[in-house]
Amino acid sequence: MTVPPSPPARPMRADARRNYERLVSAATEAFLENGADASLDDIAKRAGVGPGTLYRHFPARQNLIDAVLDRWMASVLTEAEPLLEAADPAEALAVWLRRLVSHVYRFRGLSSALIPPEDKMKGDSPGWVLHSTSEQLLARAQQSGQIRSDVVIKEVMMLVSGVTWACTSGKEVDADRLIDLIMNGLRVRD
Repeated sequence: MTVPPSPPARPMRADARRNYERLVSAATEAFLENGADASLDDIAKRAGVGPGTLYRHFPARQNLIDAVLDRWMASVLTEAEPLLEAADPAEALAVWLRRLVSHVYRFRGLSSALIPPEDKMKGDSPGWVLHSTSEQLLARAQQSGQIRSDVVIKEVMMLVSGVTWACTSGKEVDADRLIDLIMNGLRVRD
């Protein structure tokens, strides 16, 4: 017996779409300020809606986190596009690594969702997007002959994770300088 396909999801009414967008924006602000455990009631208040509206759109906290990360992922991909075609692949990699530290630091309360363990990364997860984009930029820089060919993306990601951790340590950290040091270690020496 074959199961009939489920009907396509109905488009949202204009007011429902506005509420959805306001909730995702409010959640983004709240998560950036207070981490993934930000109060859902506070998010609803920030969005100017009641808790019932929040739960109609997002039955569980994870649904809201996923919506925030989906929006964030789209902005990261938009930022990455020009870097994937930049004239100087090594500089593009450096710019990306700086942005990566900034993004992961800003979303530190959601870090486990941003960069899940390797065995849980899927093609549409934010962690996979970060990893895949980083891998493409590293490969371009290596193909240009500017970056050592013996470096693998896992090593670069560990170094960037260290910089991100240092930024969250509460001590004064110059992330740009640390990325410059990483890039100096990755460059091919004459």
